[in-house]
Amino acid sequence: MAKLKKVEHAGPMNEINVTPLVDVLLVLLIIFMITAPIPALKIKVDLPQPNPNPPTTKPLDPIHLRIDRAGSFYWNDVPVDDQGLQAQLAVIAQQKEQPEIQIGPDDAAAYKYVAHVLAAAKTYDLVKIGFAGG
Repeated sequence: MAKLKKVEHAGPMNEINVTPLVDVLLVLLIIFMITAPIPALKIKVDLPQPNPNPPTTKPLDPIHLRIDRAGSFYWNDVPVDDQGLQAQLAVIAQQKEQPEIQIGPDDAAAYKYVAHVLAAAKTYDLVKIGFAGG
């Protein structure tokens, strides 16, 4: 068997350990790369501009269409039958600016009455339809 020689250092080491120094330099390099200002790319974005001429006309008052539990229709609290409802929707369809129709069904009203109103509004191409509490 080979004998191991014990080496004793009589004085200070003549060599410097550079591994910790390289580690510190790499960490500093990464930090400077992250925090360095990146040249900003110029991207043209077309943002919406405010309208210099706001509309002077006030919005139209909404129409309240109430449907009770029996399926009766009330156009601004005036009772109308199905033909009257169709006529009112036809009148609104002819207007240049259509008012919003706010449908307010009763909690106990069947959905078929609401679906009937929505289908009628669709046939006249009415798009401003909202729902309100009944």
